[in-house]
Amino acid sequence: MKKIILSVSILSSIILFAQQKDTLKTKSIDEVIINTYVKKDSEYSNKMPLKAIEDPQVYSSIDKGILENQLLFTVDDAFRNVAGAQKMWSATNRAGDGGIFLNLRGFVAGNSIRNGMVAPITTSMDAINVERIEVLKGPSATLFGSNVTSYGGVINRVTKKPFETFAGAVSLAGGSYNYYRVQADVNAPLTKDKKLLFRLNTAYTNQGTFQRTNAKNSFYAFTPSITYRPTDNLEINAELEMFETNSYPETAFFFYVPSAQLGADSMDKLEKLGYDYKQSYTGEGLKTVGKARNFFGQVNYKINEHIKSSTNVSTSYSYSDGFNPYFYFAPKGMVTGIPTETELGIVRADQSTKDSKRTYFQVQQNFNFDFNIGSVRNRTVAGFDYMRLNDNQYFMFTNFDWVPFTGTDYTNMNGQTLGAMYDNLRNQPDFEKKSTYISSGKKDIYSGYISNVITPITGLNILTSLRYESVHFKGGQTGQILTDSYSQGAWSPKFGIVYQILPEKLSVFGNYQNSFTVNGYYTSDKAGNVTLSTPERANQFEGGIKTNLIKGRVTTTLSYYNIQVKNTLLGTGEMTGTGQAVQNQAGLLRSQGVELEANAYLIKGFSVIAGVSYNDMKYTEADETVIGRRPATASSPWLVNFNASYQFLDGKLKGLGFGVGGNYASDNKIVNSTTMGTFILPKYLVLNANAFYDTRKFRVGVKVDNFTNEHYWSGYTTANAQALANVLGSFTYKF
Repeated sequence: MKKIILSVSILSSIILFAQQKDTLKTKSIDEVIINTYVKKDSEYSNKMPLKAIEDPQVYSSIDKGILENQLLFTVDDAFRNVAGAQKMWSATNRAGDGGIFLNLRGFVAGNSIRNGMVAPITTSMDAINVERIEVLKGPSATLFGSNVTSYGGVINRVTKKPFETFAGAVSLAGGSYNYYRVQADVNAPLTKDKKLLFRLNTAYTNQGTFQRTNAKNSFYAFTPSITYRPTDNLEINAELEMFETNSYPETAFFFYVPSAQLGADSMDKLEKLGYDYKQSYTGEGLKTVGKARNFFGQVNYKINEHIKSSTNVSTSYSYSDGFNPYFYFAPKGMVTGIPTETELGIVRADQSTKDSKRTYFQVQQNFNFDFNIGSVRNRTVAGFDYMRLNDNQYFMFTNFDWVPFTGTDYTNMNGQTLGAMYDNLRNQPDFEKKSTYISSGKKDIYSGYISNVITPITGLNILTSLRYESVHFKGGQTGQILTDSYSQGAWSPKFGIVYQILPEKLSVFGNYQNSFTVNGYYTSDKAGNVTLSTPERANQFEGGIKTNLIKGRVTTTLSYYNIQVKNTLLGTGEMTGTGQAVQNQAGLLRSQGVELEANAYLIKGFSVIAGVSYNDMKYTEADETVIGRRPATASSPWLVNFNASYQFLDGKLKGLGFGVGGNYASDNKIVNSTTMGTFILPKYLVLNANAFYDTRKFRVGVKVDNFTNEHYWSGYTTANAQALANVLGSFTYKF
């Protein structure tokens, strides 16, 4: 209640402060709001400039202005504005796979692409250098490859670019759970002729959590960029991303015990049995250090009016070292071996990462053509891509103890005691065999692709695309087993058609999109033997309508999709002696659903973002324990997102704005099999509110997230408690 009273007080202060006159221009503010909230055209969805109304791909676009208004400082939080997206895991900071995990159309997706090139971030992803976030829906391997895309979609962050005038902003922010942040954005031309431009975005954040307010989790981002335009036809861009964190991973509960033995099949029922939502169940010093270093270089050359060349180079490096505690619910007797000890509690364990690294190197060449054959317009992109992946990860793991839900001092599991336990294990002759896991190897991927959009008559666009990708694994190690080299290749086609029934206002579209995954070797039995998998295949058919109404102020997309996946790897529920999940190629998986998204600038100053999605996903050919059931990684079937914002554009309150939004998710079955039963993350409705006052020289903002103090969980076959009500305020000086 104190937090809510504080937020109301701050909002009232802003209103009083807004009575002062400023120099804002109504027209420019109006244009900014329209550009912020209405769906953007994309140059990345098909690697060529296409208007949203003429693009057969379905995608969502979140502008930096939306992040600014809602006071969102990470890309991770920005996904609350994407129709059909649900967070599964917050960043764990582990090299290679430590970034946020989302769910799109029933499939797990990460954030691995920047400006169309591979650039994963394995820490919490700061939005300081983000101009726009694009979420392209459906299997997208044809133009982006199989290694960084999901069958549900691909996430592309478009970064801020230098511009020709000197300008900048410095911001300070603070709030609940000992949160504080400082950030800066400085842009400057470096030469008088403004051919050489420089921009620096940087931020430092230190924060606790609702479970550990004194955590002092630190996050640092440093992202310089430079642009050089020696001629009108030549542009050279270079960008660097440096992200570092030293933080506690999110408290994650796995499910290794059937729900029948737990005596509960949902997290709210476990709360009634004594589980403490606000407890981290650990002591101090269990942090992980994570680092990401991404470089992006680009040379764009306009050969003539019809042909453009783009040469791109990207490198990516991720590193991690530190503890990663995890937990699972179990009766005490399962640990002690005494059947009469039936008290339900928590097994505490850890999987640390030690000096782990993963690197990518990518070179991509694209040629874009725009020409007519007779009266038929052709827009074509042709390119080739080479990528090298080098994995060198080392994990240590151990169980720590069993503890009851309440009434115990949990600080005995800390950096010192867990470190001593690992030191003791290292002295055991079977330490490497029983307590470590290695993932290493090198992989070369060669790809070539071509995509063409023809416009035979005005308003009709037909897209055809084709990619061939060849994967060459050089050999490595999986667990304690040396894995042999292999080579596999696959074709990936894509087709699309769009017809504008009302030019620039209403179109119908359909697409076929294809993707595949070369999963390599998988653990096929309890002895730890590995088997080379057959490439997994996904095929999507989708159709729907797009609108662009009231002079572009209202855009909507309504679509139905059907995705079929074969050769799916599926866990059998068995584990090896060293803790690896046993899998088999389960057969067929079907995901179908409906998505509706709307972006609108309805009346002067009033804007809305909204989306609703329904996903029906199940195994159609699989092991009898899961056939006909929804996968445990498929997230909630129903998802709803909305945000409404109003800004005064004239009068004494000019520059003052308010917003309210929220997210609804239906029950999420994170365990769903005949052997383990079902376990549910309950449905939730999380509501947020914000206010801001923006002038030419400064900006003041405040937000209250989860102002109803909802208990809710996310999870990737896990249950991870999410933040309770929290308040954050910021002040920005612009120059």
